[in-house]
Amino acid sequence: MLLMPRFASLLLLLAALTTVSCNRTPKAIDPASAQAVKVQLDILQDSVDARWSEMVASDDAKLHDTRQLLRELTTQPGTNRQQLAQLQYANDRLPRRRYTQQTMAESERIDAYDSAQDSLLRAVYALLPTTQEPPAPIKTLTDQIQTADGDLVSFRVRYDQAAMRFNNYLQVHAAELQELGGKYTKLQPLPLFTLQK
Repeated sequence: MLLMPRFASLLLLLAALTTVSCNRTPKAIDPASAQAVKVQLDILQDSVDARWSEMVASDDAKLHDTRQLLRELTTQPGTNRQQLAQLQYANDRLPRRRYTQQTMAESERIDAYDSAQDSLLRAVYALLPTTQEPPAPIKTLTDQIQTADGDLVSFRVRYDQAAMRFNNYLQVHAAELQELGGKYTKLQPLPLFTLQK
């Protein structure tokens, strides 16, 4: 019998706490303050990171599909297993050769990666059966790789748009960033895929 009054008391306490917490309004941030600049810059950084992650995830999926396609090709009659093994090795090495947000400042790194991947895919496509309709798994994987390849430019454009917003914000709010101190004073503009004149 003592349980009901305790339960009712707990419900009343919970209701009171909920009411108090709901009535608290956060203090507004002065839009001209360094704190507001920090919040906005963090949002812009998150946007850049999200665009980068999407692009890398698409490229990772393309590499995975290429690996699967090479495995499927080993089941085809007359395939050169040694050649497939070499292509598999080249595909597995690609992630280590891929540029990062910092190393892409050297456009040669991007060109080298793109060239290595294009050469690999041309060699893989040359092994696809041409005399008849390829088996469904081979056709599906080939289509997925080609779609990812076609999406690359739009991923890079979206990344550049986010990075340009971030870079412009850094430039406009340099004084506030110095005021924030710490990591904010060390922020540098991000390299872009678009070649700068």
